[in-house]
Amino acid sequence: PKFQEMIGKGEAIVHARASIEYGWNQEKGAEIVHSQFVSEESPKEISEEFKIVQEQNARCQKNTLSFILSPTIEDGKSLSKEKLRELTVRFINEMKLQERQAIAFVHRDQQHTHVHVYVNRIGFDGKAYNDSFIGKQSQYAAERVAKQMGLTTVREVQQEKLNEIKNVRQQIKEIHEKVMNQHRPRDFDQYIERMKQNQVKVIPSINKAGKLQGFRFEYQGHNLKGSEVHRSMSGGRLAIGISCNAEKGFLLKQGTAVNLLGKATDLSANLALKLTKQVIKQTIKKSVGFEIGY
Repeated sequence: PKFQEMIGKGEAIVHARASIEYGWNQEKGAEIVHSQFVSEESPKEISEEFKIVQEQNARCQKNTLSFILSPTIEDGKSLSKEKLRELTVRFINEMKLQERQAIAFVHRDQQHTHVHVYVNRIGFDGKAYNDSFIGKQSQYAAERVAKQMGLTTVREVQQEKLNEIKNVRQQIKEIHEKVMNQHRPRDFDQYIERMKQNQVKVIPSINKAGKLQGFRFEYQGHNLKGSEVHRSMSGGRLAIGISCNAEKGFLLKQGTAVNLLGKATDLSANLALKLTKQVIKQTIKKSVGFEIGY
């Protein structure tokens, strides 16, 4: 994907041994990047050590915390084992889990390096860690760690997306204005063709009743409604702009249809009303102009 970010996911689980065995799976090229208060002998040994502490709190069923830390693909390529250990330790500290048994493995089996972290939810005092909103907490903790280590954060990615969309909207609007001013299209088909010549795909938005209600614009991998690009590009304003160039013959069938992609297409009630009002305005303007000798 074009945009990636450091992601942290977390949940409380029941089967510690099966999960740790998955994390330890040598076929995935797993290696231990961090451990605390455990022996590192085998998944069976670690889950037994977890169990000794967990027996102090028999009421808690989901007694193991499972986290996945996924740096961006680019960040993941450059993170050494030492840096991944630092990332894991910082995350554990941010989650206030540093006084509990834990083991973490890195998987590099896909292009996306990620760390599996398993922590005993039961502390040495027998108390269970509060897992309310653990998914959100782990994402925020991962974001703070990414900032501390100079990695890509979610907010930076969101800002990058916003900046790109803003830029794309501006480019579509400029192309639209150039087409309207230079070529003065007299119907929708001419407009669609001219926009296509400038690498913008114009897609009619047809509602459930099969009537035209506006247009979407596809450009550089983005797909935006006309009104999202700019208010001057809403279905009504675009139709009015083209109808002004057409002068007459733009509206078909009592002003409720237009020619679109080579066939008569009915307009939504809203669009038809806006265009009819515009036609009446133009007629009045011309007749007034004629009377005063224009």
